[in-house]
Amino acid sequence: MPDLLDPNPTLPSATLQPFDDYSRYRGLALLTGLDAAGREILYVDCRIIPQPQSLAQAASVTVNEGDRLDTIATRILGDARWWWRIADGNGALDPSDLTKEPGQMLRITLPQGVALPSAS
Repeated sequence: MPDLLDPNPTLPSATLQPFDDYSRYRGLALLTGLDAAGREILYVDCRIIPQPQSLAQAASVTVNEGDRLDTIATRILGDARWWWRIADGNGALDPSDLTKEPGQMLRITLPQGVALPSAS
């Protein structure tokens, strides 16, 4: 319990989280560095893209004519902002390559570290 009479209380440090729950950058550290002029700059730590085979596949989807990853994410995952989960699950270096060929099957995967529920 904190000492309410302490003139210099220790406050918990606040963690700045500028990214929402849908962002692929959520949870990455914010770092600081100096630019060439010596000014401090704030930047986001590097995001390591997971290996597709390490992600649990929950479903698959067939690409239709005119599909984009954001429209597929809206249809399958419920929000366009999760397009990057489809890209991660299919190992895309260029996400637009995933929707160039109608009929292509795409893996729909769970986020890294989330496993499919086991059947009892």
